[in-house]
Amino acid sequence: MKVAITGGTGFIGSHLATRLGSEGHEVVRIGRRSTGEEIVKASLDDVDELTAAFAGCQAVAHCAGINREVGRETFKRVHVEGTQNAVEAARRAGVEKILLMSFLRARPDCDSPYHESKWAAEEIVRESGLDYTIVKAGVVYGRGDHMLDHLSHAFHTFPVFALVGFEEKTVRPLAVEDLVHVMRASLIDRRLKRQTIALVGPEEIFLSEAVRRVAEVVDKQPLMFPLPVWCHQLMARVFELTMTVPLVSSAQVRILSEGVSEPSSPTTAVPYDLVPTRRFTPEQIRNGLPHPAPFCVGNLRLCS
Repeated sequence: MKVAITGGTGFIGSHLATRLGSEGHEVVRIGRRSTGEEIVKASLDDVDELTAAFAGCQAVAHCAGINREVGRETFKRVHVEGTQNAVEAARRAGVEKILLMSFLRARPDCDSPYHESKWAAEEIVRESGLDYTIVKAGVVYGRGDHMLDHLSHAFHTFPVFALVGFEEKTVRPLAVEDLVHVMRASLIDRRLKRQTIALVGPEEIFLSEAVRRVAEVVDKQPLMFPLPVWCHQLMARVFELTMTVPLVSSAQVRILSEGVSEPSSPTTAVPYDLVPTRRFTPEQIRNGLPHPAPFCVGNLRLCS
């Protein structure tokens, strides 16, 4: 089967491409720029480029997305207009199925451009007339992610760790392997037809517990303490202005301040054989950790 993946060079897109490729499926990995790999360069701004990239594909996994706005790359442009273009290109190319990667807490009218833009993308797909699956995922972790990568680098750089807000919220870490298993069932087996599903890990824990587990695996003991949400928003703004990949973004602060355990809108229950099973164990954490290293001047935008 031939499947196109937008955001094919990103964290989730790469893992999905590897899984499908290992099974012998033809994968078209679509990215914004050539990386020296077999990547089809196509812009979410260009319907014609996307249509050409989707040619001959039976399904499309729309994984492209951002967690911060930089210049012309806004949430509206990438999540909303990009999804409109991907849907139109899928129609023109005769694609039979589209899968959209969304966020667990995406919803309208919540004063968060990230959440609202993800919801708008969901609505575009639901009204597309195509067979679709919308996956509203929580915090996803694994090799190449932001969570384990940034926590590891932070623990090797700072002796302290500031928790978001004074009221502890919970998370349900989702292993990327469990996510890809569900995506494959939708794309290849044509399951979850015209459904919006919520996908979270099997274990609900406080954010501080998730941080503690990662710290133990990297053999660090940071001093953890709470800071008000507004302090984190201020730090996020500084990180966004100064770092190539911010330690935390404003959207991520909003996400963590709410907790990431339950969907904010109605979803369809996941079939029992697709329910995530991998717990947030030391082995799972260790498998997803990057090479141990601190943040350095090379992480600053001025030096990139």
